[in-house]
Amino acid sequence: MNTMLLSESQIKKLITMRDVIEIVDRTFVDLGEGKTINPTKLNLNLGDSEPTNLPYKASLNAMPAYIAWQNMAGQKWAGGFGLGRREIGRPFINALIMLVEPNYGDFLAVMDGAWITNMRTGAQTAVILRYLLKEQKDITVGLYGAGVQGRTQTMALTSIFNVKKLYVYDPVPAAAERFKAEMAPLVQGEIIIAKTPKEAAKADAVITVTPATQAFLKGEWLEKGTVYFAMGSYQECDDEAILGASKLICDHVAQCLHRGNLKSLAERGQITADSVYCTVSELAAGLKKVGNVKEEKLLVVPIGMGCLDVAVAGIAYRKAFSLGLGESFSFDN
Repeated sequence: MNTMLLSESQIKKLITMRDVIEIVDRTFVDLGEGKTINPTKLNLNLGDSEPTNLPYKASLNAMPAYIAWQNMAGQKWAGGFGLGRREIGRPFINALIMLVEPNYGDFLAVMDGAWITNMRTGAQTAVILRYLLKEQKDITVGLYGAGVQGRTQTMALTSIFNVKKLYVYDPVPAAAERFKAEMAPLVQGEIIIAKTPKEAAKADAVITVTPATQAFLKGEWLEKGTVYFAMGSYQECDDEAILGASKLICDHVAQCLHRGNLKSLAERGQITADSVYCTVSELAAGLKKVGNVKEEKLLVVPIGMGCLDVAVAGIAYRKAFSLGLGESFSFDN
């Protein structure tokens, strides 16, 4: 059995952001209906946090899933590398995705996973916001982090919504300037570089996609009608931003309580599974409703699920197969 090998450049030719948005949407619904399977990710700590004392400032996640609507199984092996890759000028995230035929166990494909990771991270925010805001098309956005994922957030949001104002904050002003220049053609309205973190917090959607290890966003800045997406691997916001939310929505409850913005509060017993109003997949499948968002302070913690990556990879594989793209390798030869 030959296994298809796909590079990042090949995948980019096969899948657009609009494709990723629709794949993510369908997979959320499928998960909510109990068809898609998404176990809790397994984390290998390579020194990004205590108690591991390795010097690499890195971690790797194993993220398996079964996608019912594709009849596809697979796993993403992905990590963030805060020391070595940055020192040699490579992106923080690196990943591979493997696809498996679920009946015979054939390994169908091995492909780059970093681009898919960044694209689906942007897409999931836009899809979730569409569930919450329903018919609203005009929005304002406060974005923290002018890196790769800040860009894919913008790509996805502008594919669904009319972004009237996008406030971007980054502690490196030059990064914010580059972001503005590159993203201006996509944003329907105006991009405003925020001079302080507070300036970006008054928006319909506030999104933190940063590698920050210290809380910088204050709950007192967030107003009713704001949907705050806390997406970093550490706690980017203060406790008030979490505990002051009227409703907490997670993509995967167990994962969200053990990594990212909720971790420290969960360890202290101030946040439990009972604190979660609903999951994203329950929203997608129509099993839960939020009500009038304008009267709520909503906190959404989508820490990332392997099922979204495997679903995007599955479509990329099938498109590549039909077009005769990709390399072929026989591991059992």
